[in-house]
Amino acid sequence: MWLFKSSIGKKLIMSISGIFLILFLTFHMGMNVTAIFSEEAYNGICELLGVNWYAIVGTLVLASGFLVHVIFAFLLTLQNRKARGNKRYVHSKAPAGVEFASQNMLVLGLIVCMGLLLHFAQFWYNMQFAELIGNHSNNLIGSPSDGAAFIKHWFSIPWVCAAYLVWFAALWFHLTHGFWSALQTLGWNNAIWINRLKCISNIFATVIFGGFASVVIVFYFKSLV
Repeated sequence: MWLFKSSIGKKLIMSISGIFLILFLTFHMGMNVTAIFSEEAYNGICELLGVNWYAIVGTLVLASGFLVHVIFAFLLTLQNRKARGNKRYVHSKAPAGVEFASQNMLVLGLIVCMGLLLHFAQFWYNMQFAELIGNHSNNLIGSPSDGAAFIKHWFSIPWVCAAYLVWFAALWFHLTHGFWSALQTLGWNNAIWINRLKCISNIFATVIFGGFASVVIVFYFKSLV
C-alpha cells in the first residue's frame, strides 16, 4: 500500500500522528499547570483519569500514536539517508535558511523519548499503572491518585528538574519545526500561509514549553521554602 511504502505516505502518517500528539500535549500541559493554582483540582483530574475504562483506552491509543510516530520517523530518516548516499558528507554546514530543528529532528526526538521514559518511570508507573495492578499503599511518595505529592517530590530534586527542563527544551525545538511541517504535509504549504504557520508554531511551542517548565520551576522553589 502506497501509504506505508512511499515517502509521501510515511510523511502523511507522521503528520497525522504528530498532530494527535500535539493535542495531547496541550491537554497535558493545561492539566499540569492546574497544580500550580490548586493541588486539589489537579488531584481531582488525576483521579478522573485513573483506571476508568476511557482513561485506559485513551492511554492505549496515545501509546499507539506515539509508537507510530517514532517508527515512521526512523523509517523516513533511514530512507532519506539512503537516498542521499555519500552526499550527506560533502557539506558540514547546514544550508542557509534551514532551521536547527529541521536538521536535528532525530536527535531531538531521541531526547524527547528519553525524557518520556523518565516521566513514565517517575509518574505513570507509580500512578495509573499502580492503580491497574492494585498497588494503592506500597508507594513511599503517596497514593496513586495523589499526583500533587509526586510533583512536589520529584520537582524538589535538582537533577530531576534539570533533566525535565532539557526534555522540555528539546520538545520546544521539535515542535517549532514539527507543528508547521505537519500542516504543510497536509496541504497548508502556499507562500502566504507558510510563514504564518512558522510563527504560530513558535508561539505554540513556547506556550507548551512555558507551561510545563513553570510547573517544574514553581514546585522546585516551593520546596526551598
